[in-house]
Amino acid sequence: MFKKILIANRGEIACRVIKTARRMGIATVAVYSDADARAPFVQMADEAVHIGPAQAAQSYLVADKIIAACKSTGAEAVHPGYGFLSERTSFAEALAAEGIAFIGPPVGAIAAMGDKIESKKLAKEAGVNVVPGFVGEIEDTEHAVRISDEIGYPVMMKASAGGGGKGMRLAYDEKDVREGFESVKREGLNSFGDDRVFIEKFILNPRHIEIQILGDQHGNVLYLNERECSIQRRHQKVVEEAPSPFVSPKMRKAMGEQCVALSRAVGYYSAGTVELIVSGADPTGESFYFLEMNTRLQVEHPVTEAITGIDLVEQMIRVAAGEKLAFTQDDIKIDGWAIENRVYAEDPYRGFLPSTGRLIRYNPPVDGWADDGAGNGRRGIDGVRVDDGVYEGGEVSMFYDPMIAKLITWGPTREEAADLQIAALDNFEIEGLGHNIDFVSAIMQHPRFRAGELTTGFIAEEYPEGFTGALAGPELRTALAAIAAFIAAARADRARRIDGQLARRLRPPSDWQVSLDGESHAVTLDGDDVTVDGTPLDLAMEYTPGDRLIEAEVAGDVLAVQVRLTRTGLILTTRGASHKVQVLPARIAPLTAHMIEKIPPDLSRFLICPMPGLLVALHVKEGDVVEAGQPLAVVEAMKMENILRAQKAATVKTVNAVAGASLAVDAIILELE
Repeated sequence: MFKKILIANRGEIACRVIKTARRMGIATVAVYSDADARAPFVQMADEAVHIGPAQAAQSYLVADKIIAACKSTGAEAVHPGYGFLSERTSFAEALAAEGIAFIGPPVGAIAAMGDKIESKKLAKEAGVNVVPGFVGEIEDTEHAVRISDEIGYPVMMKASAGGGGKGMRLAYDEKDVREGFESVKREGLNSFGDDRVFIEKFILNPRHIEIQILGDQHGNVLYLNERECSIQRRHQKVVEEAPSPFVSPKMRKAMGEQCVALSRAVGYYSAGTVELIVSGADPTGESFYFLEMNTRLQVEHPVTEAITGIDLVEQMIRVAAGEKLAFTQDDIKIDGWAIENRVYAEDPYRGFLPSTGRLIRYNPPVDGWADDGAGNGRRGIDGVRVDDGVYEGGEVSMFYDPMIAKLITWGPTREEAADLQIAALDNFEIEGLGHNIDFVSAIMQHPRFRAGELTTGFIAEEYPEGFTGALAGPELRTALAAIAAFIAAARADRARRIDGQLARRLRPPSDWQVSLDGESHAVTLDGDDVTVDGTPLDLAMEYTPGDRLIEAEVAGDVLAVQVRLTRTGLILTTRGASHKVQVLPARIAPLTAHMIEKIPPDLSRFLICPMPGLLVALHVKEGDVVEAGQPLAVVEAMKMENILRAQKAATVKTVNAVAGASLAVDAIILELE
C-alpha cells in the first residue's frame, strides 16, 4: 500500500480523497493555485505545494508542475479527482514514465473511452447500441450544418473531450447550429485543450441513467448498480439518485452486464461510469443507448456509496496498489435510497446566472463528511452527508466550477430520502452570494419528482418561465405570518429594554399586521395563544434578536426557517422559497396606504453584464442596427459562455467595453437607442 499520495485537484473532491486516505493511514499532498491558498483542502493535507496562478491552464492543468510536486514530496501515487487532468492520457503516461502510480484506469482505457468520438466507434464495433450521429472530424460550421440536416433535428453538439456539461449545445434548427458550433469549439479548447466536436441525434423524453463500474488489475469487473441523473440544467446534472425509480431488476442486469462487457473490451480497471440514455417514450424501458464512458470518479459517486456501503475512493486506491477486489457481483446489494443535490453558486431567481463572491455566512446542516457509525455505508450523520471544500469567509472564484457543496441524504425509501433533503436544505445557511438551495428544495417537493416521472427536460418543462420560488400553501403562509409576528414582538421587546426611548413598563403590541409577499394577515399574540386571521394556531418557538435560523413547531410539525433582516422588514426562507415580509403594529399598518411608491429607473436601453466574467466576444459596434433576440456579446464565467441578446429592436449608441476585458457584475457593456 502507498505511504503517500498526491491529489491533483481542488475543492470538495480533494477534501473527499484526503479523508479516505487519512482513514487508511496514507499521508496526503495537496497542490494549490493562488486562488486556493487558504482553501480547506490545503489545510487538511499533510503537505501542500503551490503550483501557480488562479487560471487552471497555468496551474491545475500543467502536468509538469504536478509531477514536480510528486518528486519534491515523495508522493508515490496521484489521485486526479474529476475534471482537470483526470482523463488526460498524456498525464497518465507522464506519471508512468516517472514511476508514479496513477489512481485510475490504464492509459489504453482512457484513450479508448475518454474520447467521445473514439468511444462511440468502439462501442458500435462491440455491438453496443449507440445514438445516431456523426462520428468523425467536423471540418467547419458548414460541415456541421450538413451533418445536422442529415441526422435530423434536434441535434446535440458536444466537445469531444468535454464533460461536466461543458462544451454542449442543443440545436433545433440550422440557425442554432451556426450560432453555437464555434462556441462549443471554444469551450472545448478552453476547458479541455481540445476543440474537436461531434454531433448526434437528441433523444426525446430522455432519461439519463449511468452504471458505476469497478474493476481490479486481476481481471475482475463489477457493476455497482445504477444512478439516475435525469434532472439537469444546461446539460449539467443538478440532482442524482440511486437506485433509479425507472429501472427494473431485469433492466438493471441487462445494463450492468453490457457495461461490464464494454469495460472488459478495453481492459478497464479502477472506478468508472458508463453513461446511458433511455427513451422515456419506451414503455418497456429496454431501449437504452451508450452515451460515453467517464474513466474517473464521478461527482455523484456518494449516492452509490450510500446504497452499497462501498467507499469508491478507497477501492480506487487499493486497485491502484495492485489489490484484488474483496467482493464479487453477488455481494453488491441495494440498501435503501440515496439522493444528492448539488449546491451551486448561481442565482435561480436571476436566470441561474453564476454568482461569485465571498461566503459571508456558510453553515451546512451537518459538520463535514462522516461515516454513519455503523460501518455499513457512507451515509453521513443521521442520513445526512455534506461533501464540500469551502469555508465561511472564503471566496467562490470565477476561475472554477460554481459548485459549493454536495448534499447527500439516505433513507430506507425514496420518500424518506427526499424528505431528509428538504429538512437539510432548510437548515443549510449560505449568505453573500446567490445559490440554488431554494431551487433544489422546490424540486424535492415537486409532485412529478415525487412520482419519479423524470426526463432531462424536467427543469425546462416545469419552470418554462424561470424559477420564482416553490409555491407555499395556505398552511405554510399562515405559519410564516405567525412566526414573523413573533419575531417582530421579540425585537420590539428588546428595543424597549435597551434604547431608552420607551418606558420599561410598555409592553410590545399584541396585534400585528403581517404582509407576506403582498398578502395581508392579522396576527394576535396573547401569551402562549396565537391567532392568525381569527383562527387559533398551535405554535411553539424561541427567538432571540440576531438569530438567523429558528426552529418552530407548528401543529406538531417542525419547520426550520432562516431569518434575514432588511431595511423594510424581513426575508423568511424555508421550503424552497424566500418570502418578503413586512410586520407592523395593527394600529400603524393603515398608514402605509399613504406612502409614496418608489419607481425603479428604466435600464432597458443598457446591455448590462449579469455576472462577473470575461467579455469573450462583442458582435456589434456603434451605429449598428439590431433586432430583438440578436446576439450582442458573449461573457464567459465559471468556464461557461453566456450569450447576451438584444431585448428589442434598437441602434447601438455607445460601446463601453472591448473584447477580452474582465467585467464586474452590472457593468454597462453598451447603450442602445
